[in-house]
Amino acid sequence: MTTADESHRVTVLGAGVMGTGIAAMTVAHGVPVVLVDVDADVLARARADIRGKVRHARLMGVLPGDRREGELVTSTSVSDGADATAVIEATLENADVKAKALGEAAATVPDGTPLISTTSGIPIDEMANWVPRPGELIGAHFMNPTYLINTVEVIRGDRTADSTLELVTALFDHLNRHVVVVRDSPGFVTSRLLHPMINNAARLVGEGTATVEDIDELMRKGIGHSVGPLRTADLIGIDNLVDSLVVLHERTGDDSARPCEVLLDKVREGNLGRKTGRGFYDYEGLLS
Repeated sequence: MTTADESHRVTVLGAGVMGTGIAAMTVAHGVPVVLVDVDADVLARARADIRGKVRHARLMGVLPGDRREGELVTSTSVSDGADATAVIEATLENADVKAKALGEAAATVPDGTPLISTTSGIPIDEMANWVPRPGELIGAHFMNPTYLINTVEVIRGDRTADSTLELVTALFDHLNRHVVVVRDSPGFVTSRLLHPMINNAARLVGEGTATVEDIDELMRKGIGHSVGPLRTADLIGIDNLVDSLVVLHERTGDDSARPCEVLLDKVREGNLGRKTGRGFYDYEGLLS
């Protein structure tokens, strides 16, 4: 087995579902990661979660067999990731939170370091106003689970520099990710199509048209959706989904993106999907 590759060093901001998935994908491909979160308890749980995700990816046969895992460092201070060759922001889908995280990272890393946001709805050019060097900002929308699905939607804003796109493409190539570059717009391609579909599926449940299981079965067996829209909602995190829908609705006016009451009720109840043990489905027996 070869040594870990130090030519790439990644700082990940946010230790939630997306952040831990990205960290697992990255260290599994031999790249060292500094995982930053404001909550030390969340970081402690994230270590075990990342180990489990890497183990799962190995069992699924989606990792290279010739690389030693990269070092994982967890920290509550973004300055501990100051030598990163790329920063991946995976915080809450909230403009204020993202602006603060990206601003702190930009002030810490050297000029020319790509700042990659995993936003699912906020336009990249809007976010570029939050950082001192707009050309360094780019979007990357990973599919969930990140450590298993190798396609990444990369969003180039109007001010994203050629050098930023080149560096990010090289990083993702090293991580065995297949990059599809799209132009900037609210929700881009995947969120713009997927999230309203999930919202409409939940709305049909609320109207009594069909059960959760029947909707997912029809979409899986009749349309070819891999797991069904409502199981996908549980995987994304229903709170994250609602946040993304709110952003999409505000920026497009598309009424199909207005979160339906079924989703809002689940957020109020704390039934957010796999991460809480219950969403549209029950996962209590799967929690470690």
